[in-house]
Amino acid sequence: MRLTRRGVIVLAFAAGFYALGELAGYTFFRAFAGIAAGAVLIALATTRFRPKVEIGRTVQPDRVERGKPALASLVVRNTDSRRHGGFAAADGIGGETHGLRVRPLAPGAEATYHYELPTTKRGKLRVGPLVVHRPDLFDLARGDQTVGDSAWLWVHPRRHAVRAAQAGHPRHHHEGPITDPPLRGSADLRAVREYVVGDEVRHLHWKATARTGRLMVREYADPAQPRFTAVLDTRPASMSPAVFEEAVEVAASLFYASASAGQHCRFITSAGADTPTDSGVRAARALLDELALVTQDAADDAPLLPSALAAAERPGGVLVLITGPDADLGHAARWRPDTVVRIGDLRPSAGSRGLIVAVDAAGAAAQWNSLVGKS
Repeated sequence: MRLTRRGVIVLAFAAGFYALGELAGYTFFRAFAGIAAGAVLIALATTRFRPKVEIGRTVQPDRVERGKPALASLVVRNTDSRRHGGFAAADGIGGETHGLRVRPLAPGAEATYHYELPTTKRGKLRVGPLVVHRPDLFDLARGDQTVGDSAWLWVHPRRHAVRAAQAGHPRHHHEGPITDPPLRGSADLRAVREYVVGDEVRHLHWKATARTGRLMVREYADPAQPRFTAVLDTRPASMSPAVFEEAVEVAASLFYASASAGQHCRFITSAGADTPTDSGVRAARALLDELALVTQDAADDAPLLPSALAAAERPGGVLVLITGPDADLGHAARWRPDTVVRIGDLRPSAGSRGLIVAVDAAGAAAQWNSLVGKS
């Protein structure tokens, strides 16, 4: 509950007129000051009465590609025993607001409101909570009430149709150990995690279950499991923000195709982020969530590949570097990438083996499909 700008001005005039009335001895000025101050007090009292409502909110879908439609649905229910006369409200959408006018509702009645959400920028968008505005008739005071919870909308990078990387097995025999980390037998224990619907009961880890109080399962990895790794250049000096968005789309397209094709994936950035995942739809979604939040957060003088990672052995499987048109690969070249994708060059390459040079993500995807088709 607070005074508006108009309310503050009226209250200031009331104080001024009262002082003038006392000094000059005019009853009219004192009466006018009393009327103005009374109007402000009535406005404050009016805004104290707030509607008793419940808010239900859904966002469909909760994950969407940049530029694709997403819809928010808001259900407002009157929980009071009396009819309310309607009110103005605003729903938060990231750093913006969506205004709406809630119609009068009888006791127990509800109304549903739909509106589109902005998906022009990738990221994690908070939708809500609803802020109920209760101004008085003359807009002297306002009482804002926050109602309901928030929902989240993940805006993923756009994806382009690309083929999954070929020959994505862990490591060639002439390059060293057959896998990294070395695995033994037809399956090796990779991790112990919480049970999800669909996991095999025979993989339950009873000791971990007893210790945590939750069902835990063993997660195994196949030594012959194909793998795909992409390193994304997140140095601001390497690409402009617009070109970086195209590079993120390339990474999203390659990761989605590889994970969906059954390849274990690994996402590395110049800032030091290192995210390994399994294969499948859940892994693809986790990678797209990560790419929805990635920024050019590395230092301009940082290497394309963090030094700590460059000193380690090359990841098994297919390795792709995604960088700008003139960026130096530095010691990332030691990892012998299978493909270097350079985005933002106005002179697209003809698709030479091991190098893709394209203006945007669509051009890079077309060249990638051509290279994979030849392999």
